[in-house]
Amino acid sequence: ENTQTLLNKYRDSHLCFNDDIQGTGSTTLAGVLGAIRAKGQDVKTLGDERIVIAGAGSAGIGVAQVLMQAMIEQGRTEKEAKNAFYIVDQHGLLGTERMDELAAEQKEFARETDGGLSLMDVVKQIKPTILLGMTTVGGLFNEEIVKEMASNCERPIIFPLSNPTTNAECTAEQAFEWTDGKCIFASGSPFDPVTMDDGRVFYPTQCNNMYVFPGIGLGATVAGAQKVTDKMLYIAAETLANFVSDEELAQGKVFPHIEKIREVSHKVAVSVAEEAVREGHATALKTKDKEDLELFFANKMYYPEYVPLVEKR
Repeated sequence: ENTQTLLNKYRDSHLCFNDDIQGTGSTTLAGVLGAIRAKGQDVKTLGDERIVIAGAGSAGIGVAQVLMQAMIEQGRTEKEAKNAFYIVDQHGLLGTERMDELAAEQKEFARETDGGLSLMDVVKQIKPTILLGMTTVGGLFNEEIVKEMASNCERPIIFPLSNPTTNAECTAEQAFEWTDGKCIFASGSPFDPVTMDDGRVFYPTQCNNMYVFPGIGLGATVAGAQKVTDKMLYIAAETLANFVSDEELAQGKVFPHIEKIREVSHKVAVSVAEEAVREGHATALKTKDKEDLELFFANKMYYPEYVPLVEKR
C-alpha cells in the first residue's frame, strides 16, 4: 500500500522506477494506442475513449495515471482527461462518498455521481470503449458484461491483464466469441490463437512489462537521466505502439512478437534517452554520443554470448 507514496516521494529527486505502477501503465498505454491504431484511428484520439478499469490497486491506479498523463500530453485538460475514467473495485465504482476510505491516488479518480455502481451497471450506463481488468478475479468479465459492451461499441478494446491464466478476467476465446471477433484483445497471461467458426484466426498478444522496462532502464541509466518523467513513459509507450506493423494489427496483435524484444528494447531506450536530452537532464551523454544514439545504444547492449572455456575434441 506504500508503493505509490514511496514513488511520489522519491521520483523527482532520485532515478527510480516502479514497474508495477509505471511499467504496467506504460505497457498498457502502448497496447491501448496500438488498439486505437487497429481501429483505424489516430493515437492522438485517446482522450475520446471511455475507459472502465476493474481494479483500484496500485496497478489499476497506475495504469489510469499513465493513460491520463498521455491524454494531457495530447492536449486534453486534466479535468477532461480524468472524466474519461471509471474505476471499479470490489465495492463498486469509486465515488466521492467514500473519500474517507480511499487512498490519495484513488481519490483523484472518484466520481461525484453513481458511486458504488456494479461493474455490470457501469458498462450498461457508461458504454465504455475500453475495458481493463487488474483484479486477479478469474472470469469477472462474464458473457453478459462482454456482450453488453460489444452491443454499444463497434470495436471494443478488452484487456484482462491479471495473471496467471486462472486469474484472467476472461480468456481470449471468450472475448472473441462473445464479440463475434470484433474486439481488440490483449492479456496479462498468454493465450493460444483463436479460430472462429467462419475460419478467421486471431492471435492474442500478451501485455507484458518486458516490452518497456528494459528499454526504459537502459535509456535512463546510460543517458545519466536524473529522473524518469511522465513524458519518458509516454514516449516509451508511443515507440512500442508504433513498432507494431499493420499486418500484425490485422491479425489481432497489439504487441510485437517476442522474437523482436531486443529490437524493441533498443528503440525504446533511444527514445527515452532522446527525451532526457530534450528535458535537459541527460548528464552522461557527450556531444559525440548524441550524434548517433542508435549506434551508441546498440553498442551498450549486452549479448549473452560466451567463448567456450573448454576446447571441444
